Amino acid sequence: MVKIVGITGSLRDGSYSTQALQQAATRVEALGAEVEILDLREMNLPFCDGGNEYPDYPDVEKLRNAVKEADGIILATPEYHGSVSGVIKNALDLMSFEHLSDKVTGLISVLGGQSNSNALNDLRVIMRWVHAWVIPEQIAIGQAWNAFDAEGKLLDRKLSQRFDQFAQSLVDNTRKLRSVS
Repeated sequence: MVKIVGITGSLRDGSYSTQALQQAATRVEALGAEVEILDLREMNLPFCDGGNEYPDYPDVEKLRNAVKEADGIILATPEYHGSVSGVIKNALDLMSFEHLSDKVTGLISVLGGQSNSNALNDLRVIMRWVHAWVIPEQIAIGQAWNAFDAEGKLLDRKLSQRFDQFAQSLVDNTRKLRSVS
């Protein structure tokens, strides 16, 4: 079975990034994959100092092990000042090639303004640098305050279809790369 870890780069309650990640996770699960969401709000992670050991922060090992054991990753980030959130960048910096290499990765960005690809492009570069495999389908949700209903469901049918295509590509490509049925 394909195992996917989802990580959101937002610490805000009611985060649109978290809602988008949940939309993707639900679709990935419907395709027969197992999904584990790592909520960085609930983890005690230090700022990365470039070291390998963080003995005072057991959540670093929890993060590293969950990603290392997964076949693929979904990263969802708000776009802050034209790039990824510091929260998701720090979480990625706490890991290394050992954890991230060869992971099939799907990318989602959420913006308050008009949709663009800045954060997605930055995540794509980061993940390529650690030898992950980023799927071509990606999602940028502009004006996120207008994209979800009160229950966190998508309001736009075309955006919902993009999430379906995203999930299908993530699962299919993970199975191909990992030879997981």
